[in-house]
Amino acid sequence: MAGPSAPPAATELPTTYVTLNLAGQLCGVPVSAVRDVLRQQPIAPVPMAPPDVAGNLNLRGRIVTAINLRRRLNLPPAPPGLQPMALVTESNGELYALLVDQVCEVLSPDRKRFEPNPPTLPVTWTKYSAGLYRLENSLMIVLDLSRLLALSVEAS
Repeated sequence: MAGPSAPPAATELPTTYVTLNLAGQLCGVPVSAVRDVLRQQPIAPVPMAPPDVAGNLNLRGRIVTAINLRRRLNLPPAPPGLQPMALVTESNGELYALLVDQVCEVLSPDRKRFEPNPPTLPVTWTKYSAGLYRLENSLMIVLDLSRLLALSVEAS
């Protein structure tokens, strides 16, 4: 696997993000990449799928691969009773549902607050992060969807 790509220049950054909560960490994905946001959906397991593939769900007649982001990022399992939400995106003509704890709000952070991944960020996050924004009360990790959806990448 090739190493993480260089962080995007400020002028190449998306301007608006859909934010999500994952194990208490605020993350963002470009709003232009989000097709749908779904509440809990029935998910059919897929035999012999990688551990981070939760299964498939049906979205208006299309099969969507559901990715458990907690597993993908080697985070602890969700607490009992937490009903995950799904953020649907597309890559190479295929739909993917990213299972997250909560989809929050849409933000347009100041581009000047964008920073590359700090050396203290765990490697499981840096593998899938394009950088971060320092917001007033938190850090928002920008998820790199192309790396996150490369199903051949093994989680650490």
